[in-house]
Amino acid sequence: MLKLTNLKLGQKFTILLLVVFLGGIIVSGVALSTILNRAAQDQITSKALMLMETMNSVREYTSSQVKPELIDRLDTEFLPEVIPAYSAREVFETFRTNKDYGEFFYKEATLNPSNLRDKADTFETGIVENFRQQDSSKEVRGFRKTPSGDLFYIARPLKVVKQSCLECHSTPNVAPRSQIERYGDTNGFGWKLNEVVGAQIISVPAVTTFRIARQSLALILGIVVAVFAIAILMVNLWLKRYVVRPINRMAMVAEAVSTGDTEAEFGQLSNDEVGKLAQAFNRMRMSLKMAMQRLERYRMGRRSSGPGASQNAPSQNAPSQNSH
Repeated sequence: MLKLTNLKLGQKFTILLLVVFLGGIIVSGVALSTILNRAAQDQITSKALMLMETMNSVREYTSSQVKPELIDRLDTEFLPEVIPAYSAREVFETFRTNKDYGEFFYKEATLNPSNLRDKADTFETGIVENFRQQDSSKEVRGFRKTPSGDLFYIARPLKVVKQSCLECHSTPNVAPRSQIERYGDTNGFGWKLNEVVGAQIISVPAVTTFRIARQSLALILGIVVAVFAIAILMVNLWLKRYVVRPINRMAMVAEAVSTGDTEAEFGQLSNDEVGKLAQAFNRMRMSLKMAMQRLERYRMGRRSSGPGASQNAPSQNAPSQNSH
């Protein structure tokens, strides 16, 4: 196993930056994934609510404009175009031809519909019952599991707000004869004014929601990775130029000084900590040079004043040979 003590300063710093980088990517990735998933759900919800408002406009138009024009023909001929739910469903299918809405599904899930196509399943029944119990609830959203995969759904209560709706859904006696012939007299009756009878539900495959979030996450993390990579490269270049190289030069000079070359100088190229270190080494070199010079003078003085030097020197008191 590689020990950090055996690595160079630049390598240690690179490892530290990589650890910080990986930790930052993991933490930010988890946080961004949560945020982007929520943002993707909000984006889809915004589209779904816009579609619901559009379907409500279609329902209103059908109820107030189309049905009065064709009501007299319902006794002899059934015209599904006068039914708001039918019009909304058909218009939505036209919406789905647009690639931006091709994965959206619309259903008016009803507890007791005339057309069993709109019959609420077990999950949808739970949503409708919840709307009935909590009359103030305006909207719910979440995920549900289906045999074809998970779905993200947005639901709003479907309430009977017009008396005209009861012409077809109060009792079989007042319903148009063509409606009875088409759907029978068992389903779709017993509705009451201001009663929640179903839920408008728009759903989209959950994979679509996650795909939007993943695309955004990949883009953001790609930018973050690129920025971190550039930062690591720039920090390493800066470290090599302003820290590693000066320290290596000081190490070479220190090696030369240790072998006796007291004239070698530690170049001070900056006023930062590395420059101060070079300045301190220079003072130490000068102190060492002065100490070696004093030591050398001391040694020379000892040699000149030793016993051998006194024996070889001529005596001032010795008699001259020419005195006789």
